[in-house]
Amino acid sequence: MSDSAVQATYGPGQRKPGYTYRILKIFTEIKPGEAATALLLTLNVFLLLLAYYLIKPVREAMVLSTWGPYFRSYMAGAQAILFIFVVKGFSRLASKVPRQLLITWVTVFFISNLGLFCLFFLWGMTDKTMAIIFFIWVGIFNIIIVAQFWSFANDIYTEEAGKRLFPMIAVGQTCGAVFGSIIAGTIIRPLGKNYAYPTMLITGGILGICIGLTIFIHKREIKEIRRRASQLDARTLEEGLAKEKPLKKGGGFRLIFKSKYLLFYALLIFSLNYVNYMGETLFNIGAKNAAVKAVQLGTTGGLSQAQFLGIIRTRYEFLYNLIALLVQLFLVSRIFKWIGVSGALLFLPIIALGGYSLVALLGASLLLVKWVKGLENGLDYSLMNTTKGALFLITSREEKYKGKAAAESFFYRSGDAFAALCLFIGTTYLGFTTRNLAWLCVVVSMVWILFCFLVIREYKRIKARQAGART
Repeated sequence: MSDSAVQATYGPGQRKPGYTYRILKIFTEIKPGEAATALLLTLNVFLLLLAYYLIKPVREAMVLSTWGPYFRSYMAGAQAILFIFVVKGFSRLASKVPRQLLITWVTVFFISNLGLFCLFFLWGMTDKTMAIIFFIWVGIFNIIIVAQFWSFANDIYTEEAGKRLFPMIAVGQTCGAVFGSIIAGTIIRPLGKNYAYPTMLITGGILGICIGLTIFIHKREIKEIRRRASQLDARTLEEGLAKEKPLKKGGGFRLIFKSKYLLFYALLIFSLNYVNYMGETLFNIGAKNAAVKAVQLGTTGGLSQAQFLGIIRTRYEFLYNLIALLVQLFLVSRIFKWIGVSGALLFLPIIALGGYSLVALLGASLLLVKWVKGLENGLDYSLMNTTKGALFLITSREEKYKGKAAAESFFYRSGDAFAALCLFIGTTYLGFTTRNLAWLCVVVSMVWILFCFLVIREYKRIKARQAGART
């Protein structure tokens, strides 16, 4: 937008947008007055992912060094079962408190847990026990904390604004993952063998900052709605002020089974995470073997097996987060503009189908799996994450918070659990090799593509219905 166009938009007596707005225009289609909230949300999700990627290598190193890659996969079942209760508790809390308190209380709960883990360590809990507890906890933490952020962002923006601004906000998510991976890899050696526990305390402090940002953004948005009350029609004003109130009663699972759109979305998430988790298992098998060999040959540079695994994981995570950052910066907004949200949904499963076909045909070497998973995760954590957020712009507030949380927690971890079951049966009774596991990913990727088309069909139906209601 030219200076004259900007001035014309705001009028001669009003302040035109500053340099921040002009810089953001380079990366996304942003309108005057939108920059501040978008940047605050970007910072918020940056810190959330920074916190997660500080402790993710801790989780992986703990469980791989004490239990191994196969047992890690089997713990997915425990996470899926626990999510039944987590989703019910989250839905009940969402029906009793407004959104800013919902996010605050959930985040405070996770912060208190990190403090407890440090106390467990001081009280002498064994590494094997801590590995199980912490692995399950992180699996719950990372799903809920990110899902509730995107529910919050969905609640702030209209569909039109969300499609434009979500690609930019998601840059913060991707940057947080990149910097978290870099920092995690840097602090492992200086913090020593017990590096996990100082890292947990740092993570808790970052989450505390996120609470403050959420409350500030909420108050700022409500204040803006009240300020513009005279300019808004009665329905829009009522809907805006309703965001200070708790959600209607009803659970997330009930919402999913009442809506074809949410049900197909949940099944899409199930198949997505089956493929993702089986691929992670293939990488972890290679990483564990590489660490064991390095220890035997004495080439770890004085690091323990857990520390060496932590280094392998942080380098791998840096790779896919760097891919995610490049995709987020230069491709996501353009893909949204060219083929829309529904078209963007098909990118990841098609890439996964091609990647695991290569692994199945050529063999699951650590280098090949690392790059296949790097590309898959890079697209997942950029384009796919942004697309998943945008798919809920057309839903009700209850579906944004409760339905999204249920689909992206229970069904997500159920995909893990089903992958673990296939892994157990395949390796224990059927003699599956890593190539056989890759072929399973190929088959499920095809099912995943089918669910994508079903979601796209329902998405278009809802959009058509909403357009008809407006006219």
